[in-house]
Parts: sequence; C-alpha cells; structure tokens
Amino acid sequence: MPAANRTERLANHERNPKWRPAPYRIEMAECINCDACLRHCPPQFGAIFNHGIDVIIIPELCSGCAKCLDPCPVNCIYEDPGWEPASDDWWTAPENDDPYR
Repeated sequence: MPAANRTERLANHERNPKWRPAPYRIEMAECINCDACLRHCPPQFGAIFNHGIDVIIIPELCSGCAKCLDPCPVNCIYEDPGWEPASDDWWTAPENDDPYR
C-alpha cells in the first residue's frame, strides 16, 4: 500500500505514486537562502528543509504542487522529472519536524 500521508512518507521514505507532477529541486548555485520556499511549502507535504548551508527539497515529500515557485525571488527552483531518492543524510532534516532547525 503506498504511503498516503506525510507520516507514512517519512517512515517509508516513499513518494505517493498518485502524484503526477514531478517533484522540484533547488539549484543551490542560484539560491540566496532566503527561506521563502520553505515558508510556502504546505505543511501536509513539508518537503523543504535547511540542511547545513543548503536548502533542500526531499523529492519523496514533494507533491509537485508548485507553491514554492512564486515566492522564490531568484527563480532557483526547477522541476526534477528524473529525480532520484533523497540521500540518507537528508532524512535527518525532517526528524525534528521543524524545518527551521
């Protein structure tokens, strides 16, 4: 059974297969670390986190809703149709369930 809610997606490190849009990624060479995207990611997805000096989008949590695009002042967020699963160290970011930590 596919992960239906955020808690299950966190536990299984699995993206909901019903989500048609590709997840997004942040191009850190262009990002100014303003966190606007992080603040606009809907809490039911909660896919954007600070990870060290980077801002990351965990593709398994990203529904592709695009709510992060308009707030980004430098347009550094791109569709990632060829996405790969997030690395294990990225999954430490959601453990706090507070993207600002």
